[in-house]
Amino acid sequence: MKLTERLGKEWVFFDGGMGTILQAHGLKAGELPETWNLSHPDEIIALNRSYFEAGCDVVNTNTFGANALKYPDNLREIVEAAVSHAKTARSLAGREEAFVALDIGPTGKLLQPMGDLPFERAVELFSETIRIGAAAGADLVLIETMSDSYEAKAAVLAAKESCELPVVVTTIFDEKGKLLTGGTVDSVVAMLEGLRVDALGVNCGLGPVQMKPIIKRLTEVSSLPIVVNPNAGLPRSENGTTVFDIDAEEFATLMGEIAGMGVHALGGCCGTTPAHISKMIEVCRKKPFAAPVPKHRTVVSSFSQTVEIGPKPVIIGERINPTGKSRFKAALRENNIEYILGEGMAQEDSGAHILDVNVGLPEIDEPAMMERVVTRLQSVIALPLQIDTSNTEAMERGMRLYNGKPMINSVSGKMESMEAVFPLVRKYGGVVVGLALDENGIPATAEGRIQVARKIYETAEKYGIPHEDIVIDGLAMTISSDSGSALVTLETLRRVRDELHGHSILGVSNISFGLPQREIVNSNFFTMALQSGLSCAIINPNMDAMMRSYRAYLALANLDEQCAGYIAAYGNQPAPSAAPTAAGGAVMPLGESIERGLGERAVQAAKEMLQTAAPLDVVNGELIPALDRVGKGFEKGTVFLPQLLMSAEAAKAAFEVVKEAMKGEDQQTKGKIILATVKGDIHDIGKNIVKVLLENYAYQVLDLGKDVPPEVIVDTAIREDIKVVGLSALMTTTVVSMEETIRQLREKKPDTKVVVGGAVLTQEYADSIGADCYAKDAMATVHFADSVFGV
Repeated sequence: MKLTERLGKEWVFFDGGMGTILQAHGLKAGELPETWNLSHPDEIIALNRSYFEAGCDVVNTNTFGANALKYPDNLREIVEAAVSHAKTARSLAGREEAFVALDIGPTGKLLQPMGDLPFERAVELFSETIRIGAAAGADLVLIETMSDSYEAKAAVLAAKESCELPVVVTTIFDEKGKLLTGGTVDSVVAMLEGLRVDALGVNCGLGPVQMKPIIKRLTEVSSLPIVVNPNAGLPRSENGTTVFDIDAEEFATLMGEIAGMGVHALGGCCGTTPAHISKMIEVCRKKPFAAPVPKHRTVVSSFSQTVEIGPKPVIIGERINPTGKSRFKAALRENNIEYILGEGMAQEDSGAHILDVNVGLPEIDEPAMMERVVTRLQSVIALPLQIDTSNTEAMERGMRLYNGKPMINSVSGKMESMEAVFPLVRKYGGVVVGLALDENGIPATAEGRIQVARKIYETAEKYGIPHEDIVIDGLAMTISSDSGSALVTLETLRRVRDELHGHSILGVSNISFGLPQREIVNSNFFTMALQSGLSCAIINPNMDAMMRSYRAYLALANLDEQCAGYIAAYGNQPAPSAAPTAAGGAVMPLGESIERGLGERAVQAAKEMLQTAAPLDVVNGELIPALDRVGKGFEKGTVFLPQLLMSAEAAKAAFEVVKEAMKGEDQQTKGKIILATVKGDIHDIGKNIVKVLLENYAYQVLDLGKDVPPEVIVDTAIREDIKVVGLSALMTTTVVSMEETIRQLREKKPDTKVVVGGAVLTQEYADSIGADCYAKDAMATVHFADSVFGV
C-alpha cells in the first residue's frame, strides 16, 4: 500500500530523534551526523531498525544536513548509504510494509532578498539531494524543521520537480506560533496546501505541551493530514550532555492527548527515543481516528499574512498598474522600483488587504520586471499580492518566486487561456480570477456570464483546482456606452453568490469610464455591488469616497463589530498618510525611510539632512531611534523579520553617507563583539541577522563564520580583548560545542560575557551551560551588548 493511501485514513507513526541518540552513541561535538553513514554504518542501521521494531510506519534516513553546501565532494555517497541503511534496517525488522523517508533539513542560509542564497540555487541544492535519494529507493520526501516558508517552498518545488514521491512538510514555530521569518500557521498552511503537498505539520523547537496551541490552529485551518513530531520537552545540559525533560511514559500520555485533537500522524524529534515512540504508539493506536475535514476556505497569503475571502469584502489595491498612469509607466521604464514600493505602501496605509501587481509595458521585459517587483514588494510589505498579467511567462516567474499563496489575475473561459493558466495554478498554488467571457466574447446577459463561470469551475476541477480557489469576475462594463450594463453585472454577482455558492471580484472603476466626476458613480456602484454579494473589489484605496463607501457598508451590514473600523477611520483620528513620493515626489523623512526599509530613499534623506545637521545628530536623532522603533515592533510581533532586515540595510546605507561626511572626525564604535556559529554547525541564519543589527547600532563585529572551533573563538577573544562573544547553534548535536566554548572562555578569558541563541536553546539550557544571556531574538543581543558596554 502507498503512503498516500494511508495518510489521512488511518494512524501513521513517524520515528523520533536521530542526532541526540547518535550523541549518546559517541557522536563527538562538532562531528557531522551524516558522516556516520560511511564511518559507522552498523550504528545507523541499528538505530533505523530500532524505530521500525518500535512500530514506526515512517523512518527517516540520516540525511537531515545532507546537501552540496556541507558535502560538496561526497554527497551522493552519503545519501545513497543513508537510504541503503534504512532499507536494510526495514528488512531486518521484517517491516517491508513500512516507509523510508528521505529526510531534508534546511540549508542553514537565508534566501534572497533577506540573505545571500538565491531562490533557484536553493531549489538546485534540494533537488540534487532528492534526486539521489529517490533513485536510491526512498519512499517519500520529508522536508522538516523549516523556519522559513520561502525555503520550504524551494524544497517542495525541488521535490515535485525531481521525483514522483509523496511530499510531507513540517515547520518549526516558536511559542507565539511564528516562524523565524514571521510566518504563521495560517500563512504556512495556505502556501503548502497551494503547493499540493501530501501532509503538513510541525516538528522540533517545542515539546508536546508547548505545541498544543499551534496544533489546535492547524486542525482549524488545514484540510490536509496533519503530522506532529515534538521534542521530548525542553532541553537542558547535564555533565556536558543535552538531555530533555519528558520521559517515555509522559511523552506517550501527552501525545495521546494530541491524538485526540484531530491530527493524523504522530512521531517525535529531538530527545525522543525508540522507547518514547514505542510507548506513544501503544497509547495512540487505541485512540479513535478522524479523517481530515475539507475546510473549503478561499485564502491568499503572503509570508506572514493571510486574507480569507468570504467572511467580509476584501479590498485589492489597483495602483501598481501602468494603465492610465504616465508616472508609473516612467518608473517601469527607468527601473525605479522604489517608486513602485511607495505606491504599494500608500495603499497598505489606506486599508488595502491585497495589492494588485501589473507591470506590463510593451517596451520592457515583463517577466524580469514581475520577478523584481514581486520579490522587492515582499521584502518591505506584508500584504498578499495579486499577480496580474496576460503574459504566462511573467505569471509563472511571479508565482514561482512568490512567498505564499497569491491571487492570479486572470483566466477566462477560453480553452486556450485555461490550458495555459490552470497548470500553473495547479503547480504553484493560488486563487485565480475567472473572467466571465470566452471565445464568443463578453456575454450580454447575466445568464451568459454564469454559464461561462460554470465552465471555468468545471475545467478547473479537472486540473485538481477546487471551487474555492476560483473567484469569478462579473465584468463591470461602462454605463456610458450601455446604460443597462451595471444591472447585468449586479445580477451576475448575486447569482455567483446564490446559485454557484462562489466568490466574486470586480474592477469597480470600469463602470464609469468616459463619464465626468467618476468617483460619484464609482462609489455608489461599489455600495450596490457590495449589497449584491461582491467578495473582492479592485479599487484605489487612496480615494476617500471609495473607502467611505466600503467602511459604511461594513458598519451597516454588521460586518464591523461595534463599528470599530469606522470609528478608527473617522472618529477624529488622523488618517494614515500616503507615501510622499507616490503623492508628488517629496523626500520621505530619514526615520520613516529606515522603518520602511527603503535604502535609496534613506540615502537621499540622509544627504538632505546633512546639509543642515551635524553627522552625529543625524545618527542619534534619526538613525538609531528609527532602528529602535523597528526593533520594538519586532519584539511585539508587529514587524516581521524581512522588514527588520530591510530596515537594517536601509540604516546601513544611510550610515555610509553619514560616515562619508564624518571623514577626518573620530568615528568611534561602541565596542567590538565576536559572533560565531559553533563547531559542527553550518547554520548561520541567526548569526547573520544579529550581525546586521549590531553593526547598525555602531558595534564592530568580528564575524568568525560557521563551524568555528572553541579554540579559535577563545584565541580571538584574548587577542582582541573582547568583552562580548555571541554564539549560535541550530542543532542539538552542536550545542555541546557551545558549552565547551563557554568553558574555555571562563578558564582563559573570564571577563568576557557570552550571549547565546538558536532554535534549540531555552533560558534554562543557556543557564545550564553557563551563558550570561539567552537571546530569544536578534534585538535581545543588541540590548545585552548595550548593557555590557554601558550604553
